[in-house]
Amino acid sequence: MAACGGAGAGCGPQCSSSSSAGGQEDALAESMGRLSTASAAAACGKCDGGGAAVAVAGGVGMCAGCFRTHLFGKFKLSVTSNAMVRPTDAVLLAFSGGPASRVALQFIHEMQSKAIQSWEASNSQALPVFSLGVVFVDERSVLSASLPGHEIQAAIEDIRSVVSGLSPGDKRVHIAPLEEVFSSGSDDKAARLKEVVGVISDETGRDDFVRRLRMLSLQKVALENGYTKIMLGTCASGIACHVLSATVKGQGYALPADVQYVDTRWEVPVVLPLHDCLAQELNLLCEIDSLKTQQLLDRPCSGINGLVSSFVSRLREENSSREHTILRTAQKLKPFSFNKFSANGYHDFLPSRLRPKFQNIDANECTFSEILCLICGSPFSESELLNLENTKLKAQKKIDLYTAHCCQSCHFQILPAATDMYGHFFSLLPKFWTEKVDAASASHSSLRDQIADYLLDEDDGN
Repeated sequence: MAACGGAGAGCGPQCSSSSSAGGQEDALAESMGRLSTASAAAACGKCDGGGAAVAVAGGVGMCAGCFRTHLFGKFKLSVTSNAMVRPTDAVLLAFSGGPASRVALQFIHEMQSKAIQSWEASNSQALPVFSLGVVFVDERSVLSASLPGHEIQAAIEDIRSVVSGLSPGDKRVHIAPLEEVFSSGSDDKAARLKEVVGVISDETGRDDFVRRLRMLSLQKVALENGYTKIMLGTCASGIACHVLSATVKGQGYALPADVQYVDTRWEVPVVLPLHDCLAQELNLLCEIDSLKTQQLLDRPCSGINGLVSSFVSRLREENSSREHTILRTAQKLKPFSFNKFSANGYHDFLPSRLRPKFQNIDANECTFSEILCLICGSPFSESELLNLENTKLKAQKKIDLYTAHCCQSCHFQILPAATDMYGHFFSLLPKFWTEKVDAASASHSSLRDQIADYLLDEDDGN
C-alpha cells in the first residue's frame, strides 16, 4: 500500500496518524477546529490509522498525511489531465508569498524533483525535465499603505530564501516592479504608474486595472527570459469570487474565459493547477507542513471585488461547499477556443486518453474571440464587435479607435468619466497596448486601400 505522505512508511498502523504522531494530530485538530468536522479521536477516513486532524468537503475526516496527499492529487490531476506542463517547458510560477502560491510552488517543485530522479535513474534516457522559475511582482508603488523600505526588502529576501531552499533543481527568482511594464523611455515609471491609476475614479476599476498590469508584468518577465508557461496560484475560492464579481460588473459574456484550467489568449499561456483547491485547504496545508508564507506586500481587494470576497467568506462559513458550487455552475458555460492548447507540439508527449483535451485549429475557422479588450483582455461580444467595426469606418482620430477597443465594463469602470480626458489616459498606458491597436488599424487601412483600387469610380461609364 502506498504511503499517504505522512511521517510513517505507509498507511494503516504505520500511518502518520498513528500513536507516534497522535500528539501532533491532536494539536492540529485543536488549532484547526474551524475546519474539522470530526473529533480528534475520530479515525482517518482514508487510512483508518488514528485520529483525524482535519476534514475536507463532504465531511470525510483525514489525518495530516492523507490530507496532504489528497491536495497533491488534485494538483497533479489538474496538471496532467490538462497537459499544463510538457517535459520541454520552462515554467514561470507567479509567487505572491501567500498560501496558494506557496503550495503551488511546493507541489510543482515535488513534481520536478520526481522527474529529475527519473531522469537520473534512466541514465538520461527518460523524457527531459521541465525548468522552473519564480517571479514576484513588486506592487509597492500602488500600495495605499506606506511600508518601510527595510521591511519590504526583508520580505523579498524571505521569498528568495524560500525558493533557494527547494532542491534539487535550480530555480531562478525574478523580482518585477510593477512600474516596469511602462516603456524604457518613461522618465519616472513609478510616477507614471501612480498617475494612470489616479486617473481612474472608480475603486473597482483601479483594482481591476492593477490586476491587468500584473498580468502584463508576468508576460514581460516570461518573454524576456524564455519561459513557455505562466503558472498562477489562483484557487477555487478566488475563481468563485471572480464569477460573482464579473457578473455584477457586466462581464458575463467573457466569464467562461476566466474559469478554465488553461488560458492561451496571452502570448505566454497561463495555467491554473490549483483550480479545484479551496483557500481553506491551502491555508491548512501551510500550517500542517509549516510552509513559510509572506503577505507583507499583499494588496487587498477593494470596491466590488472586496464586497464579493466578504460575501463569499460568509457563504463559506455557512457551507464550505458553496465555493465549489459556484465554480461548477460557471463551468457549464461554453469555453472559448483559447481555453485549450492546440494539438501541435503536444501529442508526442501524451497518452491517447488525454488527446481529446486538445483541439486541432482549423485555419479557416473564424471566431470573434480573437478580438480582445484593449485594457482587460476580455473577448468581445457581438454587440461590441459591431460597434468596433462601425467605429473603424467612421473614426477620424486614434482616440476613437482606442475607445472602441475597450469593452463595455472598462468603459464604465476604468475609462475617465470626462471624454476630454481620454487622450491623456491613453497616453499614459503602456505602449504595448496602444501599439497593437495602431498596427491593427494600419493593416485595416491598407486592406481597404487595396480593395478601393479595384472599385470603379462613380464617373466611370459601363
